Amino acid sequence: CSLQAGLAVLLKAERLFHSSYHSQAVHIRPICRVSIWFAQLSCDGFTVCLSLVQDASCLALSWELRQTLTVVFDFFSSGQGKKDWSLFKMFSRTLTDTCPLASQSKVYVDISPKNKEKELLEVSPPPTSVHEAIVQGDRRTYAVYDLLSPSLFNTSRSLNVQLKWKRPQDSSEMPIPTLHAQRYVGGYGLQTGEICTLIYNTHPYRAFPVILLETVPWYLRLYVHTLTIITKGKENKPS
Repeated sequence: CSLQAGLAVLLKAERLFHSSYHSQAVHIRPICRVSIWFAQLSCDGFTVCLSLVQDASCLALSWELRQTLTVVFDFFSSGQGKKDWSLFKMFSRTLTDTCPLASQSKVYVDISPKNKEKELLEVSPPPTSVHEAIVQGDRRTYAVYDLLSPSLFNTSRSLNVQLKWKRPQDSSEMPIPTLHAQRYVGGYGLQTGEICTLIYNTHPYRAFPVILLETVPWYLRLYVHTLTIITKGKENKPS
């Protein structure tokens, strides 16, 4: 569908490249298409059970291509202290139709309330469904807009998801994410220059696996043998 229909309609270059952060990634991996299965008989004295066991060998491979785009907009600083946002405000476009070739096309909006007694935000139009999940130990609630749902585009020819705050909220009240990171460049030149990345886990007791992807500026040359990893004041040797 390219930029004619579906979620790709929102990918307007001048809006994406003027955001606070954007990152594109392409993931390719082999997937087993045909496997060998064989029957295994087991008996417990009275019942004969038949089970299928998959062999470790793979007869044919398929390749899976996955493309991701991550964009961060900062409307609080550019919108005079307002946190309200919409698809049109972010991308200067709205969703008009779904891609006929797509088997799944959904928009998720995080509507998790900070205070369960007083919900501060509301999303419009009403979502087709609500999904709850556990993310990094916290229960999150998402409003789901299914573009394949026939009723989604019946009332309007375009979908412009909007999130509004019911009352002004102080920026200092925003919760600190469980996992967050900071990075800065220090020193000068190739002799004393360095890149430092600080990763914080604010969860009181739980540890999380973290995949760190570093984007190095073109003007910096890295020497891998100088890599150091320090956790809780102790140095860990990288593999």
